[in-house]
Amino acid sequence: MVKFILRRFLYALITLWLIASFTFVLMKNLPGNPLGEGAEKIPKATRDMLMKQYGLDKPLWQQYLTFLNNIIHGDLGASFQFPAHKVTDIIKQAFPSSLELGLIAIVIAIVVGLILGIIAALNHNKAGDYTAMFIAIVGVSIPSFVLGPLLSYYVGVKWGILPAGLWKGPSYKVLPAIALSFGTIAILARLMRTSMLDVLNQDYIKTAKSKGLSSLTVVVKHTIRNAILPVITIIGPIFVNVITGTLVVEQIFSVPGLGKHFVSSVYSNDYTMISGLTIFYSVILIVVIFITDIVYGFVDPRIRLGKGGK
Repeated sequence: MVKFILRRFLYALITLWLIASFTFVLMKNLPGNPLGEGAEKIPKATRDMLMKQYGLDKPLWQQYLTFLNNIIHGDLGASFQFPAHKVTDIIKQAFPSSLELGLIAIVIAIVVGLILGIIAALNHNKAGDYTAMFIAIVGVSIPSFVLGPLLSYYVGVKWGILPAGLWKGPSYKVLPAIALSFGTIAILARLMRTSMLDVLNQDYIKTAKSKGLSSLTVVVKHTIRNAILPVITIIGPIFVNVITGTLVVEQIFSVPGLGKHFVSSVYSNDYTMISGLTIFYSVILIVVIFITDIVYGFVDPRIRLGKGGK
């Protein structure tokens, strides 16, 4: 097991290095100037001072090594847009809102998705199944950047049921959370339905029914408990997907999270902000996948003893 963990840790480090390297290359190939659109109008002495301050006057290979060294020490550099603030400070300030939105969305997705999946399986090829799967298909078909404006306009502006934007209280968080969770609801509903149908056809379910157990007991204690296992295994990656998916939704509903910083950094060629946020989200994804792999290894020894795991 120790070798398995060390191997996965090594894979995680290699993955992070590759992501950081690709980010550096792509960042350096962005069109425009990181000092701004009017950089050519800045006095040469001032421009040279700024280039030196951000290390842009050094050869690319030196910039790359400095970039990696800073990442190792947890220093993502100072933002070009906000020179007085480090990227890590901006993340600490803005990420709690993104995290809160993501957590609310994932809770909604899990609860609604599992309920729809269970209803669909228990009413296989009936109205309940067709209705739940129709909702799932709609959820997969409509992306959050389309659903978000629709919810904001109709529910927030036209009907006035909930606030159309901003981030001031509980009621302001409902629409962005729904927009963010809708696609995940569809994924979980379809997965739970498939898993439930598979479990319902198992011999031990038929045995439980033959013993005279009530339908509710069979469903709750035997069917759902076993059917939910495949869903649990993908909660980690789905959580990361939801958290990183807040970027677009935040822009639509004016949520003070990392989304606005990421979008504005692309427009302004803020190298340090782009690379910092990319690496930050990559670390979250890598850590979740690493933990998931370790849990898999404990739950199913065949994973850690598979090909290349001996």
